[in-house]
Amino acid sequence: MDLQLKDKVALVTGSTAGIGFAITSRLASEGAEVVVNGRTNEHVSEAVARITKRFSAANLRGIAADLGSAEGCNEVVRQLPRVDILVNNAGIFEPKPFEQISDTDWEKFFAVNVMSGVRLSRSYLPEMKKRNWGRIVFISSESALQIPAEMIHYGTTKTAQLAVARGMAETCAGTEVTVNSVLPGPTASEGVTEFVDQLAKQNQQTPHEFEKEFFRSVRPTSILKRFIKPDEIANVVAFVCSPLASAINGAAVRADGGVVRAIA
Repeated sequence: MDLQLKDKVALVTGSTAGIGFAITSRLASEGAEVVVNGRTNEHVSEAVARITKRFSAANLRGIAADLGSAEGCNEVVRQLPRVDILVNNAGIFEPKPFEQISDTDWEKFFAVNVMSGVRLSRSYLPEMKKRNWGRIVFISSESALQIPAEMIHYGTTKTAQLAVARGMAETCAGTEVTVNSVLPGPTASEGVTEFVDQLAKQNQQTPHEFEKEFFRSVRPTSILKRFIKPDEIANVVAFVCSPLASAINGAAVRADGGVVRAIA
């Protein structure tokens, strides 16, 4: 299927690894001009090289900036004044007992997970409206609907993303600009894989044994019963970004492997 993304300018934040990297690769494979973002020039350059090796015709560039600050977001906008597709993927997570989550932790999580998307969307949305075409996607999580007790601050920021995206979509009524959220379930990104490997060793389990136990006891409602692959999320995001998905607006699109039981 041709997703009609050729020559669209796409910015994927936090895209040097994991879901962001997979989304960047997928958009590049569809002919979009994609901008890779990470916190360091080294990681950005490595990601660009990896994608180019896989897709020799990929049209890529990179911008290194820490989007956990207003200055970092402003730098991205300065280097990239026009964007057709904005994928707000930059995010952090950390399991931590609620009583130990400090004000600093809360502020950091909101700065990275929520405010990076707010700031960039605020910068790019007006021109999208003027051109009467654009796509903004927030990479949220099933944790937005089922707040995990082990990282309440993370889940809260993911819920906030849904509210921001829906509110922004309302301001685009009658235009060809769409704003949506995509909600991945537990996904085998690099960070999650490392975390799983660490916990498996602590519990004297193989990663496969840990995965099986995780979906038995921690995410028992999963229908998939395994960690989702980043490419599986990227396929959903690429479609939501495409002109073919024009009827999807203000939506929370679940790609959660069936973890969330609610129908709506």
